[in-house]
Amino acid sequence: MDPVFAQMASTSVGHCWAVPELTDREKVFLALVADVCQPALGLPFEMHVRTGLRLGVSTADMRALLRLISYDSGYAAALAALERLAEIEAAAGLSRPDAEPLPRELLETGPGAAPTPLPEPVRAELTVLDPYFLEYFDLQSRMRGVQGPGTLSVRERAFTTMSVDVHYQTLDETFRIHVGRALGAGASPEDVRAVLRFNAQFGATRAWQAWKALNACLAELAPAR
Repeated sequence: MDPVFAQMASTSVGHCWAVPELTDREKVFLALVADVCQPALGLPFEMHVRTGLRLGVSTADMRALLRLISYDSGYAAALAALERLAEIEAAAGLSRPDAEPLPRELLETGPGAAPTPLPEPVRAELTVLDPYFLEYFDLQSRMRGVQGPGTLSVRERAFTTMSVDVHYQTLDETFRIHVGRALGAGASPEDVRAVLRFNAQFGATRAWQAWKALNACLAELAPAR
């Protein structure tokens, strides 16, 4: 399509994919998150899906990722990505993977709902904003709080939701929560920095702004560590 662009892109992408602190699986997830948030569901998304398959990341894993980020990226954006993923699966002759339905109690709202994994300080802040919005947030936290076989690790969850913040520039409360979750899951500050180093390929100016927020966040959290 454009030989000079090909040189620029391959060199830039190669630099970012060489980040040593992230696993190949994490890099694939972060690339797919960027595609959903941009949105870039054409050739870039297909390239990242095929790279993931080559590196051992199944489409079941990719679907788990899309379900996870759906309430941060927006359900419409995640649905569009699921539709595109199904097209790629069909073209490759891959069957759609089965997923265990969520337990009924995770889908309830109101007084009889299951406990939420949302931290109480966050719930208190959301209560001040709007109680109905808090109920929605509780619901989202319950539905995507499922962990275990066939789901993403806490570290992977933190890195992917951090990346949504970078792409949407939501670099205040949610970004700090997600960075704190990554550190709490055992990620080092250098691991967390690697997320931004990798994400530079999807928008250097967005990464620049995120660096300022991340450095302030790490300085704030350092005494607690």
